[in-house]
Amino acid sequence: MEEGSIKGTKNPVQSAERIFRVLEVLAETGPIGIIDLSNRLELHKSTVHRLLLSLICMDYVKQDDTGKYCLTFKIVKLSEKVKAKTDIVSMVHPLIAELANKCRETVHFVRREGTEVFYLDKVEPVDPRESAIRMASQVGVARPMYCSAVGKAILAEMKDEDIKYIWKNSIIEKKTEHTITTFEKIMIEINEIRRNAYALDNEENELGVRCIAVCVRDLHGLPNNAFSISAPAVLMTDDRVKQLSVDILKTKDTIQRILEQ
Repeated sequence: MEEGSIKGTKNPVQSAERIFRVLEVLAETGPIGIIDLSNRLELHKSTVHRLLLSLICMDYVKQDDTGKYCLTFKIVKLSEKVKAKTDIVSMVHPLIAELANKCRETVHFVRREGTEVFYLDKVEPVDPRESAIRMASQVGVARPMYCSAVGKAILAEMKDEDIKYIWKNSIIEKKTEHTITTFEKIMIEINEIRRNAYALDNEENELGVRCIAVCVRDLHGLPNNAFSISAPAVLMTDDRVKQLSVDILKTKDTIQRILEQ
């Protein structure tokens, strides 16, 4: 039987359905007495008691000092194992592809590794603007954080002391005449990013290219990913930046909701 035909049908194993309903209610309520739990489940107290005993035997449920029932951390560990095996790139690719096609510019998705960002995904629009940049960037290539929009977007989500550590452990080079090369100036930029909720690369890494980027927290809630829109600097005016910021922030919110589910 295909998965699509299974969904929406009555659960063939009633005990399994009840077991998972107990877990779901306990996750919603926290510690709860058996009478309240029975009322919520609309099941007899003796039935709920048997279900709880089964879950206690498997170490998914325990009784606290007040006699109430609550979940153990075993269910949390199970969730972490699922998250650890989830490929974030495959999750976000359809959304950044949609963004690339909407704005008709190249979109990159990166992950932080130490003081650098690695390019994990690159999407060029199906119908690019005539002036759109055919980016020479490649998936798997690393770039420094301090002079890229994606890197600065991630830095802005970090503590100031962590930013300082990354700065001190980076090789600071003036890649173009616009590259920021002092810690004082990068912190001014970071504070601006925090106010705007997005970062910019104003031809700091490559002349003729301007980018807007936002940070995406990973499956563990850490600021280790970001994605950007790149466009010719002559066309990436301040007005267009404001327009693209609406689209990129909307995509960020969608991705973040999916990762937090």
